[in-house]
Amino acid sequence: MERPAWAPQGIDISVPSVSRMYDFYLGGSHNFEVDREAARKAMEFMPGLPKIMQANRAFMRRAVRYATSAGISQFLDIGSGIPTFGNVHEVARAADPESRVAYVDHDPVAVAHSQEVLEGDDRTVVAAADLRRPQEILNSPEVGRLLDLDRPVALLLVAVLHFIEDADDPYAAVAELREALAPGSLIVVTHASYEGIPLTEAEASGTVGVYRAIRSPLVMRSRAEVSRFFEGYEMVEPGLVSMPHWRPDTPVVPEQEDPFAFSGFAGVGHKA
Repeated sequence: MERPAWAPQGIDISVPSVSRMYDFYLGGSHNFEVDREAARKAMEFMPGLPKIMQANRAFMRRAVRYATSAGISQFLDIGSGIPTFGNVHEVARAADPESRVAYVDHDPVAVAHSQEVLEGDDRTVVAAADLRRPQEILNSPEVGRLLDLDRPVALLLVAVLHFIEDADDPYAAVAELREALAPGSLIVVTHASYEGIPLTEAEASGTVGVYRAIRSPLVMRSRAEVSRFFEGYEMVEPGLVSMPHWRPDTPVVPEQEDPFAFSGFAGVGHKA
């Protein structure tokens, strides 16, 4: 397989990557045939995956605009993936040109590509670190150089927590991050769930199997399980809801939306 110029050396491009599959679902060009093959296999079971990713991105943009309207100009985006069009720093800066964004991912492809895209931008950094080791993120020299954790930060955990298995205790990791943030901070979460998917659990579990096969288990959690990630924070209205229902720009008419857009949950919590 030919290695394109943007693919970092030392990366095994014969193994599918979750962040490149996500890029493919969104219509991006930073993916390989191996990623497209895995993504297409997942879509055989859940044809609405691209729609779910689009709803996820649209929610993220609304949440970032909400954060800037609340006076927050610092963003910590964990599990940021490959920066596609309309990323956090672009949305935040459209509202506040002084916004600073630290992108964190443990996928070397996502990190290397992000560094390339953001080169020369002194109000963004990219750190290679793993959500399962929060201190690695909080003590990262890149994050420390850009963000002042004594001031409010919007912590983005968008479409990442469902890739962390219970054995790795995502609740403890998120609690450590929540506690490290200053009062006035926000936590922004989206999470996959069997709830809201217009398929039976048995049908949807085929997609879960594809992710397990590429060693990136997809953990579906219930509404109650997802709400635990916000402990100690006050939920911002309208609470934990499907992605299109979180502060939509225009009224949501379910009949006019793709039913897959309502899969899973999204919410924003505020630290008093």
